[in-house]
Amino acid sequence: MVADNTSATPADETPTETKVDAAPETTETSAEATSEAKPEAASEPKAETKADSVSDLADLKSIAGDAPEGDSAEIARTANVPLREQELDAQGRAYATGRRKDAKARVWIKPGSGKITVNGRDQETYFARPTLRLVLNQPFTITDREGQYDVICTVRGGGLSGQAGAVKHGISQALTKYEPALRSTVKAAGFLTRDSRVVERKKYGRAKARKSFQFSKR
Repeated sequence: MVADNTSATPADETPTETKVDAAPETTETSAEATSEAKPEAASEPKAETKADSVSDLADLKSIAGDAPEGDSAEIARTANVPLREQELDAQGRAYATGRRKDAKARVWIKPGSGKITVNGRDQETYFARPTLRLVLNQPFTITDREGQYDVICTVRGGGLSGQAGAVKHGISQALTKYEPALRSTVKAAGFLTRDSRVVERKKYGRAKARKSFQFSKR
């Protein structure tokens, strides 16, 4: 019986020793897990503060790194390319049609000394008024092309004022076809827009479009 009691006591002591040894291992693993979790939690506020510090494009570029410059280079290269192509006939002239009121003008321009021929006559002979000749030269004035192009045009319909406006409209259109880079300048001045204002028709019972006859009470 004594031998049986001594054999039982070592068996009881061994489980207690294993339980004591297992406890420190769990504490060490939990400490390691907490130590690993703390740096991750600490790194998150840093990322937020870095994103909050972005105030302009320079900071954004520094965060994003080196971006490819191929797209920006392509845009810069094509920025100065005119949107339209040069349109010339077999004689190297640019042709356009101009309209104003009831007048219609066919206009050809080519590099020259600035001579303007209207219906086979010089502009000073056809348009005797200086204001009308000033209207013809407006497209060349705003583009700094005075005396650099010769103009040949034929115009029909309307009066001299309408014909001068039609020739001006045709010169503006032809100039942009010869030099597409000037289109933005001429368009900004409004010379490419066809002026749609025309004389209102006369109505019956009226002296003119809206003017009434003199009223007589007796």
